Amino acid sequence: MNGMQVTEEIPVIELVHPLPGFPEDRRFALVRLDEDGAIFGFQSLDHAAPQFVVVPPHAFFPDYAPEVSDSVAAELGLTGAADALVLLLVRAGSSLADTTVNLRAPLVVNTATRRATQVILDDTDLPLAAPLGD
Repeated sequence: MNGMQVTEEIPVIELVHPLPGFPEDRRFALVRLDEDGAIFGFQSLDHAAPQFVVVPPHAFFPDYAPEVSDSVAAELGLTGAADALVLLLVRAGSSLADTTVNLRAPLVVNTATRRATQVILDDTDLPLAAPLGD
């Protein structure tokens, strides 16, 4: 699934499964953090924290095309790649060179229903911490 490019903020995204370690946070807002639309905040609407930083993969990893299982597609109500928005969770380092993204566990958002989940991909070649600054 390549999915669409992020061009606008999505007011409320509802996680069908909470992120690990944050069981009480299910509603998030996607907020643009830069002018290019390359970096977004993924802000919990249930609590003041957590806020994650997420990036659409195409700007950094143009060949990234995760395969989402039929069960995940069904759970999110995805009918095709055009409905899917893929976002990578960023782990900030002390510099851009130390900043990584998790290619093995992207967030997948159905842009029509705004339902989302973090997907653990079967492809074990995908790194859990890929340098963002490459």
